[in-house]
Amino acid sequence: MEYNFDEIRSYNPEEVPAAMQRLCEEKQFMKVVSTLFPLMPKEQLRHKLLSFRNSDDLQKEMVYPFLQYLEANMTTGINLEGVENIDKEKTYLYISNHRDIILDSALLCSKFLEHGMETVEIAIGDNLLIMPWIEELVRVNKSFIVQRGLSARQVLESSARLSAYLRHVLKEKKNSIWIAQREGRAKDSDDRTQESLLKMFNLGGNSNQVIENLKELNICPLSISYEYDPCDFLKAKEFQQKRDNPEHKKSPQDDLINMQTGVMGYKGKVVYHIAGIINEELDAITKETSNRNEQIALAAKLIDYHIHSNYTIYPNNKIAYDEIYSDNEFARDYSKSEKEQFEEYLDKQIRKIDLENKDRDFLRLKMLEMYANPLKNQLAAQ
Repeated sequence: MEYNFDEIRSYNPEEVPAAMQRLCEEKQFMKVVSTLFPLMPKEQLRHKLLSFRNSDDLQKEMVYPFLQYLEANMTTGINLEGVENIDKEKTYLYISNHRDIILDSALLCSKFLEHGMETVEIAIGDNLLIMPWIEELVRVNKSFIVQRGLSARQVLESSARLSAYLRHVLKEKKNSIWIAQREGRAKDSDDRTQESLLKMFNLGGNSNQVIENLKELNICPLSISYEYDPCDFLKAKEFQQKRDNPEHKKSPQDDLINMQTGVMGYKGKVVYHIAGIINEELDAITKETSNRNEQIALAAKLIDYHIHSNYTIYPNNKIAYDEIYSDNEFARDYSKSEKEQFEEYLDKQIRKIDLENKDRDFLRLKMLEMYANPLKNQLAAQ
């Protein structure tokens, strides 16, 4: 079946100049860019933005320098591990855990550029396109739109088109893709791949065999490990809001605050680890069961296994794990001062939470869980 991708796809090179023109006419966009590049006079900035003829030049000349600034000022370094597990000439569907709305994929792209690789196309939920200019900005930046909040019939149509688009990007555009393993971030860092995502992957395949359809996408699990999550206090706050009012929903304003805090907050060390392609292990699933739903469930578990196994574990993770799950099992791996530092950090983050009936013990436990769960899952994977 032929699909029209115009509603969801990233912009083609010939569409970039007009999109940049529209962006330059948006006061709010220009205000944001001026804040990010304070030393560049407005007119020069506008001239620069209007000079781009494709997404790659925009990313290399505008986005990458900003990400370098973030790495130098908001992290203690970003590592990309496991490049030897892939063939740079091939395209992959990178599927990863999801911590930060914007930076998970952006920082990955910056590291790919440094390794002489192409940046990836990025899946982004339409719930984040809070203003029309944000959609322009992401589509000009090699992002495609995942539609949310649809009726049951629309979901099937939208999923089939999205699945076909993934194949179009990998096979025809010859570009790799980044997608999160689930809808939205795992607020408690208990990362699990949604089976519905794999069902969507299957829809656009040419085979009536689920595993064959998954294999043609060159699925490559990717683990992202932040030493500190700048949004940890916002996630904890949301846990209490949902506990106190099960009907609580985040507003577009909340999403904006999360985006800003995630980008401009301190992250400590950040590590990306590429596990490599999982096709041989997917083949093994067909020997285990011929039931489609069981195959999907096992494939999701396989992706989780690789993501969990390849986390980088920091002292924070061990301190949090010891406090919740064990009596100093990892105490030999961190110093007294590291523990005190982490306790002070948690206190400082909890102080930022503005809630009328602030439940400090609950908020602290939720933040400890965020830092303990990657280690808990890694231990389970071993």
